[in-house]
Amino acid sequence: MDNPNYKSGFVALIGRPNVGKSTFLNYVVGQKVAIMSNVAQTTRNKIQGIYTTDQAQIVFIDTPGVHKPQTKLGDFMEKSTLSALDEVDAVLYLVSATEDRGPGDDFIINRLKNVKQPIFLVINKIDQINPNDLPEITAQYKDALPFAGIYPISALQGNNVNPLINKLIETLPNGPQYYPSDQISDHPERFVIAEMIREKVFELTRQEVPHSVAVDVTSVKREDDKHVHISANIIVERPGQKGIIIGKKGQMLKKIGTRARLDIEHLLGDKVFLQLWVKVVPDWRDKSAMLKDYGYRNKDY
Repeated sequence: MDNPNYKSGFVALIGRPNVGKSTFLNYVVGQKVAIMSNVAQTTRNKIQGIYTTDQAQIVFIDTPGVHKPQTKLGDFMEKSTLSALDEVDAVLYLVSATEDRGPGDDFIINRLKNVKQPIFLVINKIDQINPNDLPEITAQYKDALPFAGIYPISALQGNNVNPLINKLIETLPNGPQYYPSDQISDHPERFVIAEMIREKVFELTRQEVPHSVAVDVTSVKREDDKHVHISANIIVERPGQKGIIIGKKGQMLKKIGTRARLDIEHLLGDKVFLQLWVKVVPDWRDKSAMLKDYGYRNKDY
């Protein structure tokens, strides 16, 4: 890197479940990196999206939404979120313009009081409110922390995102370009493929299924220059959930597979043959060994 003034750094995204962190990440990076769904708590690992220009590189860490853990998986997600705050150059604290400040926000604000790096308050979903309500929404948060800046945005439409990115770049230290310019995530392809399949399960099945679903990509084999064969297991906790995901005459599983395949083909730039199976593993979320099998490894955090 010839540019001595090149800026680079790590930025954590934190906020209650469903405030739009993944939508923001996907807008900034310009491709689908984080799973998006209107079911809370869909992001389980610290997905990193990478934004690169000739002047700067920002590595975003998208932390799981903060909530009260009820299972070992919940504990893992909570630790994963909090550890991210100790290793970054700046923090974006996202809140939703459509929801009042709640106990979850107080918990986050309390944790952020120990953070020495600049914290930006990002009020998302302004496209869903009357602009006259914005001062009142901002007032709920503005004195809670010494924010380095307050940015009302719409991650979905991109409103006011660029000024926020420019300000972030200004605050980052001079440093190297950590990743190649064309790389948008540091996760291995298998992980991203698993996330894409899981997203389709969220989109297509009812409320009771999503939280107890993991996806285990068992093989990714390239058949030739243009074809990739992928096998994956969708893991659920109860036989009833298996029935919902398979659906009548296998129709639901087929639909999940078709939608996921299109996303994966876009990711890999190849034709994909995707085989999905559904396995019942009772209480997998409470078994440490299984969490490791399905990709939740402490060494990654």
